[in-house]
Amino acid sequence: MPKVKYHFNTHSLKYEKVVTSWRKRLFRIFGWLSTAIVFAAVIMLFAYNFFDSPKEKQLKRQLEETTYQLELLTQRTDQVEAVLQDIQERDNTIYRVIFEAEPIPPSVRQAGYGGIDRYKALSGYFDADLVIDITKRVDKLSKQLYVQSKSFDEVWDLVKNKANMLSSIPAIMPVASKDLTHVASGYGMRVHPIYKTVKMHTGMDFTAPTGTEIYATGNGVVATVEYDGRGYGNNVIINHGYGYSTLYGHMSRIAVKPGQKIKRGDLVGYVGNTGTSTGPHLHYEVRKNGNPVNPVNFYYNDLTPEEYEKMLEISSQAGQSFD
Repeated sequence: MPKVKYHFNTHSLKYEKVVTSWRKRLFRIFGWLSTAIVFAAVIMLFAYNFFDSPKEKQLKRQLEETTYQLELLTQRTDQVEAVLQDIQERDNTIYRVIFEAEPIPPSVRQAGYGGIDRYKALSGYFDADLVIDITKRVDKLSKQLYVQSKSFDEVWDLVKNKANMLSSIPAIMPVASKDLTHVASGYGMRVHPIYKTVKMHTGMDFTAPTGTEIYATGNGVVATVEYDGRGYGNNVIINHGYGYSTLYGHMSRIAVKPGQKIKRGDLVGYVGNTGTSTGPHLHYEVRKNGNPVNPVNFYYNDLTPEEYEKMLEISSQAGQSFD
């Protein structure tokens, strides 16, 4: 039952019942609601500004975890870059040097990756600068790893070919001479035995009786067989690959044919006195990329250190050559 209100009428000196119109009632209700809404809004504004909701707390925890993970990823990227740099350094200065391969230039290893708009799609993410930086570094690492992988493939091929190369490079004396008595004249400026002028002697002379066996000093293929009454006389050139070839001159007989495959120690021919020669001997040359080099540096499979020292002493004596 609604509460009834009365007021005292001073004119009639009576208490009269208070009658409230619907308009006033609606106005009062609207006023109460407005006050409640304003009060509630103030409370909510204060709460949102100074207190986190459960969802906001969860989002903040996720944000902190994401930031922490990005920092860890940055540290791991730093570690991977350092390890890769060490591998690249060893690849250039050790592995490729051992197998006589050219180092990979920095311009190839450190080349850029992607275009200017490649990372535009990442600009709207949280911590966009950090995300873009990590993505760039990962892309660059992926390219460097690809280059390094191809380099190791090349080095592996060189490893597999190393045995062939070591078997092919001249490494023994062409005439059996353990006591070194057959070494007559070395590489360098020598007096020509016929013209009596000082000329460059581009090989080594080994004196031996006619018919002494001559051996191939490395694996290869017979490139040329020449029978001549002048110059090197009856001579053979063997192509060993890897830029190396050897020449055997002044032979009395030749035991190989052009195109024949040769292994180190195989018979090539016999010592003779053909061509421009003043006595039975073998003129032996080692050539690298077509240019004569000193053969004395290629007897490491044959001689002890003491014998090699004696060989150097004999071959370096300036005198007269036999051709």
